[in-house]
Amino acid sequence: MAKLDSKIPAGPLADKWRRHKTEIKLVNPANKRKYEIIVVGAGLAGASASATLAELGYKVKNFVFHDSPRRAHSIAAQGGINAAKNYQNDGDSVYRLFYDTLKGGDYRSREANVHRLAEVSVNIIDQCVAQGVPFAREYGGLLANRSFGGAQVSRTFYARGQTGQQLLLGAYSALSRMIAAGGVEMHTNSEMLDLVVVDGHAKGIIVRNLLTGEIERYAADAVILATGGYGNVFNLSTYARGSNVTASWRAYKRGACFANPCYTQIHPTCIPVTGDYQSKLTLMSESLRNDGRIWAPKHQADRLKPPASIPEADRDYYLERMYPSFGNLAPRDIASRAAKRVCDEGRGVGETGLGVYLDFADAIKRLGEPVVRERYGNLFDIYHEITAESAYQQPMRIFPAVHYTMGGLWVDYNLMSNVPGLFVLGEANFSDHGANRLGASALMQGLADGYFVIPYTIGDYLAGQKPGARPSIDAPEFKAAAENIRAMTERFLQIKGKETVSHYHKRLGKILWEHCGMARTRASLEQALKLIPALREEFWANVTVPGSAATLNQSLEQAGRVADFIELGELLCLDALTREESCGGHFREEHQYPDGECQRDDEKFAHVAAWEFQGAGKPPLRNIEPLNYEFTKMSVRNYK
Repeated sequence: MAKLDSKIPAGPLADKWRRHKTEIKLVNPANKRKYEIIVVGAGLAGASASATLAELGYKVKNFVFHDSPRRAHSIAAQGGINAAKNYQNDGDSVYRLFYDTLKGGDYRSREANVHRLAEVSVNIIDQCVAQGVPFAREYGGLLANRSFGGAQVSRTFYARGQTGQQLLLGAYSALSRMIAAGGVEMHTNSEMLDLVVVDGHAKGIIVRNLLTGEIERYAADAVILATGGYGNVFNLSTYARGSNVTASWRAYKRGACFANPCYTQIHPTCIPVTGDYQSKLTLMSESLRNDGRIWAPKHQADRLKPPASIPEADRDYYLERMYPSFGNLAPRDIASRAAKRVCDEGRGVGETGLGVYLDFADAIKRLGEPVVRERYGNLFDIYHEITAESAYQQPMRIFPAVHYTMGGLWVDYNLMSNVPGLFVLGEANFSDHGANRLGASALMQGLADGYFVIPYTIGDYLAGQKPGARPSIDAPEFKAAAENIRAMTERFLQIKGKETVSHYHKRLGKILWEHCGMARTRASLEQALKLIPALREEFWANVTVPGSAATLNQSLEQAGRVADFIELGELLCLDALTREESCGGHFREEHQYPDGECQRDDEKFAHVAAWEFQGAGKPPLRNIEPLNYEFTKMSVRNYK
C-alpha cells in the first residue's frame, strides 16, 4: 500500500507557505550546477518550471512531443487568469479567492494547497507583465479585469480572447533565453513512454524520437511531469488532438498513485457536435458569459424556430431563474447540468436538440457593437469560421463538452508524487481544483506551480540526494524500461488487424460519454465496466498499425496513447462507481437533492481516492488521503 504523506506544514493557514519556505532544505548555488532535472512538457507549467530552475543554476532537460514548445495546449485557454489583486476595489482578497476556489471545487481539494495558490496568484501577474504579456488595460493604463464563473468579484486578467497564447509566449521567451544560455537542453519531437525508477526513486525517462523512431534513455536526479490533462479519453473534447495521458499513465504503472480520475470537467459553452466525423470540439470562452445571456425556448414547439422570432415572454433565461445571485456566471458544472436538463426536457435548439442559446443582443444594445467587438471579437470570428453564423446578428448555439480534468497524479504539498523524485505540475496533478475547476484558474495553477512553487520545493528533495550520483543510462533499470517500450512497439506492429486506432478511440469515447459523462448511475457505470474490458481485448486483437517503428509513424503514436486511454477509462469508471456521492463534476443521479443539486457525503467521502497499480490483470488498490478542513467549514454549495 502506498504511503500518502501530504506534508502539509503546521501552523495557521495564512502562514503555512511562508513558514514552509523558510524551513525546507536548500541546495547551495555551487551544488545546483551538479544536479540535472528532466521536465516533460513545455506548456505553461513545464516552460515556466524549466526556465526558472535553469535560472537558479540547475541543468535542465526539457522534452516535448511537439516540434516547438509554442504548440503546447496552454495556447487554447482563452478567457483569462485569476489573481487576487483587487484592482477593482470590489472586495476581493487572497482569502476570497481561496474560498471561491475551495467552494467551487465542492470541498474536495486540499485546503493548504488552495490557499497557497491564492497567495501566489498576486505575483503571477507582475511576473507576466514584466515579460511583456499584453494584458488588456483600462483607458487610464491600469490592467483591466472581468468576471468569471463562481465568483462575485472581477479578478480575471485577460489578453482579449488569447490569454493562454500570450502567457505561453511569455513563458516561452523565458525558456528560450535559458536555452540560448545553455541552462536548458531542449528535446522536441520526443515522447516520454516510460518512467525509470531506481531504488524506489524516479531517476530518468525513456522517450521515442518521433522523427527517427529511436528509443532513447535519459537519466536525471529528479523528474518533473507537466504533461496536461486526460480529457481526450472521451475522444471528443476541447483538448488539442495530441493531448494524452501516456506520460502520467506510464508513471502510474511504475508506482505513482492516480488520484480522483472521475473528476472531469464539462464546460457549458462549447460549439455543439455537428457530425460523426468531427475530430474535436471548440470552446467559446467562459468570458462570453460576462455579457452574453443564456436561454432556451420555454416551449418545445419553438425549439426549431429562428431565435429572433421567439418573443421575450417565451424565452427561459434558466440560469438567471435558477441561480439569481450568480446568474450566467454560475460555476461550470452547475451551468452544464442546467443545460442538460433543458435539453432533456425537449427544449434544446438546433437540429440535434443538443444546444442552447448564448445571446449578445442585450449587450450590443447596452454597450454598442464596437465595444463587444473589442472585448470578444476574435471569439466571434472563431464562431463564424466554424458555423458560418454571425453572433452579432443571432445568438450563438452552445452545449456542454469535456474541457478539463481535475484528477491526476497524487502529489504532496511539495508537488512530489508518492514516488520520491517524481514531481507533477499543473493539470497533470490533482491538488488544487477538487471536483470542479473555476474558470481562469488553470493558467493560474500552471504558472504558480512552475514559477513560484517547484523552484522552492524541489530543493528539499535534491538536498537529500548526493550531487552527481544519478545512475548511468546503462543501469539495468534503464535497459529493462527501454526493452519494455521496444516490445510494446513491436506488439502493435504485429497485430495487423482490420480496424484503425481512431475507430477504437471513438468507441471508447462514446462509452464514457454515455455512461460516465455529465451524469452517472451505478447501472451505467457497471455497464461501462463490462464494455471497456471487452473493447480493450478487441483492440489488442484487431487494431491495425501500418508502417514501421523506424520512422515518423503517427498511427503508432496514437496506438500507444489510445491503449493507455482504454485502461484509464476503466479506472475512471471504477473511481466514479466507488464514490457514492455527487460533488462538482462527478454527478451520481442516485445522490441529489430534490432540486437536482449535488448531494455530497462528507462523512464517508471527504477524502482523495488515490489508485495504486497492482500489476496487469489485477484490480488497482484504492488508497485514501483524508481531507481535513482546519480553517474552513464544509457547507452545501449554494449559488442561488
